[in-house]
Amino acid sequence: MARVSIRLPVDFEKRLSRLADKTDEIIPKVLEAGGEVVLAKVRSNLQSVLSPNATGELERSLGLSPAKQKRDGSGWDIKAGFNEPRSDGESNAKIANIIEYGKYNQPARPFLKPARSASRKAAIEAMTEKFNTEVDGI
Repeated sequence: MARVSIRLPVDFEKRLSRLADKTDEIIPKVLEAGGEVVLAKVRSNLQSVLSPNATGELERSLGLSPAKQKRDGSGWDIKAGFNEPRSDGESNAKIANIIEYGKYNQPARPFLKPARSASRKAAIEAMTEKFNTEVDGI
């Protein structure tokens, strides 16, 4: 039976080792880069569907959560969403849901779903670029 032995270059082995040590630092930076792209698109879409006399409170409450590891340890998450509560006691999530899906006397004006699909490719590109930058810095 034939046997093949492949050895990695020493500098490449060192970089891989350092990359493994810095994974918990790199992943949040990469996710934030992609999250910013999605957040910008969500904000743009939200502005386009809100009425001109809106208070702006919903738009100001829009933001990104910090990148966190999932509880079960299976991966990482970053979320674009709305801070709570509003000054009038209503829920920003409820108002956003009504705008997105409508209700019996109000037509739907989707802004989240279109933002997700429209920004997917750009977010992946931003995350790839940030990852490559972080890896090159090692």
